[in-house]
Parts: sequence; structure tokens; C-alpha cells
Amino acid sequence: MAKSITDVLGRPLRDLRISVTDRCNFRCRYCMPEEIYDKNYPFLKPDQMLSFDEIARITRIFASMGVKKIRITGGEPLLRKDLPELIHKLYSIQPVQDISLTTNGVLLKKQAPLLKEAGLDRINVSLDTLRDETFARLNSRKYSVKDVLEGIEAAAKAGLRVKINMVVIKGINDDEIVSFARYFRGSGHIVRFIEYMDVGNSNGWDMNQVVSKEEIVSRIHAEMPVEQIESNYFGEVASRYRYLGSNEEFGVISSITAPFCSSCTRARLSSDGHLYTCLFASKGYNLLTLLRSGASDQEIGQFIEDIWRHRKDRYSEERSLQKKQKDNKIEMFYIGG
Repeated sequence: MAKSITDVLGRPLRDLRISVTDRCNFRCRYCMPEEIYDKNYPFLKPDQMLSFDEIARITRIFASMGVKKIRITGGEPLLRKDLPELIHKLYSIQPVQDISLTTNGVLLKKQAPLLKEAGLDRINVSLDTLRDETFARLNSRKYSVKDVLEGIEAAAKAGLRVKINMVVIKGINDDEIVSFARYFRGSGHIVRFIEYMDVGNSNGWDMNQVVSKEEIVSRIHAEMPVEQIESNYFGEVASRYRYLGSNEEFGVISSITAPFCSSCTRARLSSDGHLYTCLFASKGYNLLTLLRSGASDQEIGQFIEDIWRHRKDRYSEERSLQKKQKDNKIEMFYIGG
């Protein structure tokens, strides 16, 4: 039976987010602006990244500590060769109950059936606009909105549950909040609106560009009345809302105006084997060296347990209280969302 460990603030370790690559085929303004991450940027080499066997081994160790939910992230995880092979390895690990993946969606047309067959339960697709002009400005000039929508359709057809994540930025795509909600209402997919966050150090974040959860919900409610509903579980990041008279819902992730640090149960593993205890962390803990130096599962597990038991991260709450950003945060593409 898996043991349960908690941090300094009493938060259990339940979720592990695993980045499988630092590369991406998009250059989103809030994550990997192309003027910085160009063809000369020194991305990781294959031997610098965790192998699938190493990822599976670490996951088994985390599972022995109570982790039940795994999310595969990147970069863009579908760029990692033979990813269904990893999903298959993770699927057999107990007591893991849920395996999901966050993607920009454009490679799903080819890979969705293989991912489902390997044991993937659901996907989160990042899509910030339904307008090609805004898409080119915000996300990618190489792909189009149609490419992402076709990926979503392919995933649903393969039997994967789908959520769509929209990062809302004032003056860029906030005028689409209502139309975005309306477009996906009735599709069976849940939209999650995300407040623009100060992840990393290079996205030019400005508090004045944040559209609050209250404002997002208010705009939708004015057109399509909604009511708030209870969370599905402790640590769920999105506040849930249901359209009146239906079972259809959407969510809002409010890291800026209503932080949820007090219920954060997530650890993050970078593709080069570093453990991070917060999305806004400044440093990670090297598991790769332990893995490749002959350390036992027990030794690695004790190392992870010591890190978690001393964890006291609550950056979003501190930012709200002090109205001040932290310098030198890890970039989001390096550890996933």
C-alpha cells in the first residue's frame, strides 16, 4: 500500500507532471517567444533527457508515495519519439489511476489513436483563440486554428476525453471569452479559461493584461447564465461553473487573483530529470544523477520524500500579498504547465 507524505503546509503528494521534452513546434508569446528561442537556442540533447525506462522507474517511486495522477507535458510532448511506448509503461504502474497529456494539438491527428490504445485517459489542448490572425500573433505562424481543431476532433474520435485551455490576455484575446465558451458549448469538451500568469522570466508579463476570474465568469454569465459548482476533488486547480439548466460546464484557473497554493498537490519532473515543487520555482533537485549513479529505489525515494516534507512553496499567494514578482523563475516550457 502506498504511503502518504505531506509537506510543511500539510499538502499531500498526489500528482506528478512529467516533461518529456523541452522542444516545441509553437512559439507562444507567454511561454517561448521566438526572438529568444530561435534555431540557435541550445535545447537538450537526447542523452541529457530521461529515458522512458528512467521515467517509468521514477514514476513507480512516486506512486509508492501516493501519487495517483500523471500528466505528460513538454515543451510539446508529442514531439518526443515513440511517446505511446512511455504511456504504455506508465499505464501498468499501480496505484496510478489517471494518465493525461497537455498538448498544442496539431500532432493529434496522427497520434491520438495510438495514445488511446497505449492507455492515455484524456488530453488538455492549448488553444487561445479561434481567429487565425490572433493565433499567428500569439501562438504560431506555422500552424492554424484549423490544425488544432482537427486535432481535438481526432482525439475525441479516438475516445479520449478533451479539455481545452485558453490563456486569456487583455487586449489580445479577451474579446473572445464569450464566443469561445459558446463555440465549445455542446461539444462535450470542457473549456478552462486561464488567467495570464507570470511564468518564467521572458514573457513580458504585466498585471494590467490579466483578466480576472470574476470578470471572465461575469462576461459569460451575462450571455449564458451560470452557477458555480463544487470541485471534483481536493487540489483541483479550476473553479467549476455550470450553465443553468444543463450538465455542461467550464472552468477558470485563477493563479493570479485567487491563488490555490494551499491545496497544491503537484510535483514536476523536467525532461532532464530535475524535480520541481512549484510552477514558479527557481531551482530543481537533480534526480538524473541519482538514477545514473547506481542509487537504489529506496535511496531515491528517501531523497524525494525529504524534499517534499520540507516543501513550503506558495508563490502565487505571496505574490498576491506582496504585489511583487520573484526573479529567476524556471521557464514553463522546461517543466510544463
